[in-house]
Amino acid sequence: MDPYTFSRLSTIGDLKGKRCLEVGAGGGSVARWMVDQVGPDGRVLATDLNICRLSASEGYQVQAHNLVTDPVPEGPWDLIHARMVLLHIPERAEILRKLIGALADGGSIVTEDWATEYPNVVLAAPDEESAALVEAYHVALTQRILPSNGNDPTWARRTYAAMLAGGLVDVDTDMCAQSWPGGTAGALLIPANIGQVRDHFLAEGFTEADLDRLCALAHDPRLVVRGHFHYSTIGRRPGVAS
Repeated sequence: MDPYTFSRLSTIGDLKGKRCLEVGAGGGSVARWMVDQVGPDGRVLATDLNICRLSASEGYQVQAHNLVTDPVPEGPWDLIHARMVLLHIPERAEILRKLIGALADGGSIVTEDWATEYPNVVLAAPDEESAALVEAYHVALTQRILPSNGNDPTWARRTYAAMLAGGLVDVDTDMCAQSWPGGTAGALLIPANIGQVRDHFLAEGFTEADLDRLCALAHDPRLVVRGHFHYSTIGRRPGVAS
């Protein structure tokens, strides 16, 4: 995902000397990119609930932060970026409003999330039975299991309107999706997801044999699934950047 993210962030303009906030920073790859862009006169703060994978020695500041209960770290910020964060948090709309409020005049926010609401993900499969099983897995996961845990499969496509409602201008959404053959990182999300919520799949009526078959298919290059639609939405706070 990084190359796509970097291409989108590059459309913001020159970041030299700017103040950048990376929320849900994960392993810090985007924060490291920001450091290179802002140069010695800029500032990059990387935050996450768990900061064990972040290192201040890489040129950015690190702060443990809960988007739901904590205020936005003190800014104002010229750029705020959140990737694969808001769709997982029930309070997403309020959090977006808080992040918008932390922007400097002329500052931009970029959010990236998967739209998981769309079915028909199988592009190729060893046989029709396997294709049907993978489709059933996808529907159960994205329409019932994840939403029951606070995920919103429709949030990505609704972000544009939410940014407009928050007073942002020059709002722009770009989308992409790739094919994920068995054995690739995208396809291997299938066994990863099953490992995390196996009991939920069993409650949905899947058998142990079904789940084992799904895990095997995820490693089979004859299975090719369409990755989730990746929405990247940018909005700018009115005013002139300092």
